[in-house]
Amino acid sequence: MSNEKQVEQLTNYMANFIAHIAKKLPDDVIAKLTELRDKEDSPLSKTIYDTMFENQRLAVELNRPSCQDTGVLQFWVKCGTKFPLIDELEGLLKEAVVKATFKAPLRHNSVETFDEYNTGKNVGKGTPTAYLGIDPTADSLHIGHLCGVMMLRHFQRCGHKPLALVGGATGMIGDPSGKSQERNLLTEETLRHNVACIKKQLAKFLDFESDAPNKAELVNNYDWMKDFTFLDFAREVGKHITVNYMMAKDSVQKRLNGEARDGLSFTEFTYQLLQGYDFLHLYETKGCKLQMGGSDQWGNITTGAELIRRTNGGEVFALTCPLITKADGGKFGKTESGNIWLDPRYTSPYKFYQFWLNVSDEDAARYIKIFTSLSQEEVEALTAEHAEAPHLRVLQKRLAKEVTVMVHSEEDYNAAVEASGILFGNATSEALKKLDEDTLLAVFEGVPQFEVSRDALAEGVKAVDLFVDNAAVFASKGEMRKLVQGGGVSLNKEKLNAFDQVITTADLLDEKYLLVQRGKKNYYLVIAK
Repeated sequence: MSNEKQVEQLTNYMANFIAHIAKKLPDDVIAKLTELRDKEDSPLSKTIYDTMFENQRLAVELNRPSCQDTGVLQFWVKCGTKFPLIDELEGLLKEAVVKATFKAPLRHNSVETFDEYNTGKNVGKGTPTAYLGIDPTADSLHIGHLCGVMMLRHFQRCGHKPLALVGGATGMIGDPSGKSQERNLLTEETLRHNVACIKKQLAKFLDFESDAPNKAELVNNYDWMKDFTFLDFAREVGKHITVNYMMAKDSVQKRLNGEARDGLSFTEFTYQLLQGYDFLHLYETKGCKLQMGGSDQWGNITTGAELIRRTNGGEVFALTCPLITKADGGKFGKTESGNIWLDPRYTSPYKFYQFWLNVSDEDAARYIKIFTSLSQEEVEALTAEHAEAPHLRVLQKRLAKEVTVMVHSEEDYNAAVEASGILFGNATSEALKKLDEDTLLAVFEGVPQFEVSRDALAEGVKAVDLFVDNAAVFASKGEMRKLVQGGGVSLNKEKLNAFDQVITTADLLDEKYLLVQRGKKNYYLVIAK
């Protein structure tokens, strides 16, 4: 039998199967429904079951579907790699649905995702695809990227296909949107490193590895831009978009009207055209009809949509989210020490956790909707609980947990909570000893620090000499003696029993630190060098 004949035969088999199951429920389902009916005590419940059975009888008798709502037909196919029709499966299943729609007949109520166009055949153009662009200006994302990434995450969880575009090409230029001055240009080697790191981080939010038809893909615009000559780009792309159109964009105007010291270079001016071509390329090669981004990307996205319209006559869509700010108007994700990064090398899980834990009530109520996957019911319940007792910081604690686990891990979250208890609770010396150096320094950031000789510690030093003469934790030996006798001095979270106790290198945390506590709230970090 020829390949064409096999395709035709399997298509007809599947069309008949779809039409059949639309009219007749499997025997085991009928048996289960009968069993459940017999268990009912309510006359109304029994009537509902009886109505189901009568509907099923009439469907078979009249040769009509038992349910008018077709819904969305999905096929999960398991076959070997050598199945002869593996390349034709998608096409023949679509054709089978079309045939079944008219054969059964099925109500043709499935519509296209974006434009809601009803094809009348219960089939569409495939899984909706959207992309979000990220310029690899660093080898880590920061929490300013999280809103866009969460949009992609929600998109995939709804069954659609996300594309994460890392701008290996556009990253060499720099986006003028929202910038008052031109960015430094990165080398190709640096960009390759950054791209690899970002993909690893994105894998925590998106499914890149499964066999699902909507698994995420990472694309790099350097792959399709690297062989483009300037003349080719000018001829094939540049001619479709006028300078007038590009000049009208807010991102360009703000750089030209005096807000920037140095104006706008030609390099940055071309950015929107390059991003526009990304949209065109993904539209033509991946069937991508939706681009997502922050509101500052609106100009770049619409340039891409206009380019697609002028070259292909196609219709595409833009979805932007407002740039996240703090309740006081400050920039989200910025602290006195800089960005809050997703990479633990730059922002420890403890610091990351603390950032979310310390947001205001107003911000927590907004952020928990944006940066978590909690249901609306869960968010509303948490909000109500928080309103009854704001001092318990229920919203902040849950927000900090959800985001820390998502970005880092459950273990990192638990360690961060435990580390928080060291400074603010009744933690034990064992908990203190489990801290790695970075977390220890993060927990006690801002605590007075003193340096002492490691060699002196190796020989052993009396506590009173060490913490008065070598490190001025106490004003005098008399003061220290009095506090020790009163039980008010701790070393590494253990009470110091004698003011002249000998301290050695064996007492060091991470082989480098001594934590001295005077009273309940006064901490001092002694560093052995």
